[in-house]
Amino acid sequence: MAMHHYLRLTFILLFVVTSFIVIYFVAKKRRNRKVPKLLSKEKYPSMLEEMKEISVANDNFFNIWPYISELKAAKILSNKIKESELIHKVYRNSTNNFEHVLLVTEQENRFVEVVVDRNKKKAMGYLFLNL
Repeated sequence: MAMHHYLRLTFILLFVVTSFIVIYFVAKKRRNRKVPKLLSKEKYPSMLEEMKEISVANDNFFNIWPYISELKAAKILSNKIKESELIHKVYRNSTNNFEHVLLVTEQENRFVEVVVDRNKKKAMGYLFLNL
């Protein structure tokens, strides 16, 4: 009978130790999660160049939906806005290297501008834009 109790306590102890290890690694991963990068206007010369507007209906611009998911997870964008109404305008610079996608926020005349490098095929970061 005593052996049965030691075996049961061993399994309980093993379960508790394993649970603590899993909780530790999950917490560590959450802390090290990458958040979208806030840019400054001085760092990107594409903002000073002439920009031309691209039709939002035209799907010829960069796929930013994975980056939008990161912005929503970081609570930079609201989940209340419908995805069909999220993209306000898309601009491309004269050399076709950068795209600037304006995303609607809950506040009127305030946008989140996502800067995309078309050569590297990735979103560089975001800016807040007040009109």
